Amino acid sequence: MHYVIVGNGVAGITAAFTLRQRDRHARITVIGGESDYFFSRTALMYAYMDRLTLRDMEPFERKTYAQRSIALVRGWAVDLDAARRLLRLATGQELLYDKLLLATGSVPHRAPWPGLDAVREGLVHFVSLEHLAECERLTPSTRQAVVAGGGLIGLELVECLRHHGVEVDFLVRESWYWPVALAAEEGAMIAEHVRAHGVRIHCGHQVSAATADQAGRISAVTTAAGLRLPCQMLGVCIGVRPAVDWLRKVTTPPAIGRGVETGDSFQTSLPGVYAAGDCAEFVRPDGSRLLEQIWYSAKRQGEQAAAAMLGDAVAYRPPLFFNSAKFFDIEYTTVGDAAMLSRDGVRTFYHRLPGRNASIRMVERHGAVTGFNMLGSRWDHTLLERWIDERKPMDEAMRHLHLAQFDGEFGRARLDGARAAYFQNPPECRR
Repeated sequence: MHYVIVGNGVAGITAAFTLRQRDRHARITVIGGESDYFFSRTALMYAYMDRLTLRDMEPFERKTYAQRSIALVRGWAVDLDAARRLLRLATGQELLYDKLLLATGSVPHRAPWPGLDAVREGLVHFVSLEHLAECERLTPSTRQAVVAGGGLIGLELVECLRHHGVEVDFLVRESWYWPVALAAEEGAMIAEHVRAHGVRIHCGHQVSAATADQAGRISAVTTAAGLRLPCQMLGVCIGVRPAVDWLRKVTTPPAIGRGVETGDSFQTSLPGVYAAGDCAEFVRPDGSRLLEQIWYSAKRQGEQAAAAMLGDAVAYRPPLFFNSAKFFDIEYTTVGDAAMLSRDGVRTFYHRLPGRNASIRMVERHGAVTGFNMLGSRWDHTLLERWIDERKPMDEAMRHLHLAQFDGEFGRARLDGARAAYFQNPPECRR
């Protein structure tokens, strides 16, 4: 049996390791066009800030792959012939497979702004090693930068640029920072913290046009509100999309929507071909669709896709949402659904420590806690997940919240203060 995996990101490598653990004799080949070895994409910012080398970004020792008899091939896949079970690379190399996993990840959304066609230098993204190299090349000649896109990647790029002494204007289209994940209070707190690091953050602004100088380098952007911002670098961080364009042109393309369409068993429309990670779009029997583009989900999908390739009966269900990050030096942990506060039956409690960039957000719906957003301290997300799974009421979660603390930054007394505020003025349910 020959398993071929296209994509050496977290979904692809997790699948390869899972296959080897279960099948000691199969051939396993992993194809990666971006790099020779799997690297942690979440570490890009630390490489840009010179805290890690490129080698440091690799979670596994390079000998690990040979020790597990996993063949690594550097190259970009360009054709797929499912009738012959053949994959062709841009180098001309052809590989025959018994089962194939498409784990090609995602690529940045293309910006639609007028004037970008004339920009030949200074337009950057921040999701790949190639993007990192381009940012590093441009940094010494950049005094001012504009970063457009109010999510995690945008803020990571902002932090990196500030580390290198670049003046930054950060454009957030929405009325507060990252409303898909943060409520207005948390968004305002993060914006306040970002400004304290010398960043000019503009909420409610989006790019309407870009201007290049005579040499073709970005020189300014204009917002829809008429703000003109000079810059020598424009970071476009407006989200990602599945990396599936090449599959639309192959000999036998799989069914493609936004991503490679797959059922809950990771099986695509092509026999013996599976999809997982950022490029996979799950089509459910009721017609609903699911596209998960987050590291934790990609790892889980890699494990389960491998199980499906080995013949297990797999019915993928997305895990309870969890993410952790940093906003400059503010720790962030989110579990479940903590941002959708406008629905009926919702109670929410928010408490910010006076004078601190630290806060608690808990959300309850119909008597059961559904989400937590925690800023400024470290939390045991597994315990928070368990409380959601057990449908604990918010009152009980509040009484035991200290059990989920990982560190003492919040402090028992401070949690006591939050607890007192909660029980003295219980949040009301939205009707």
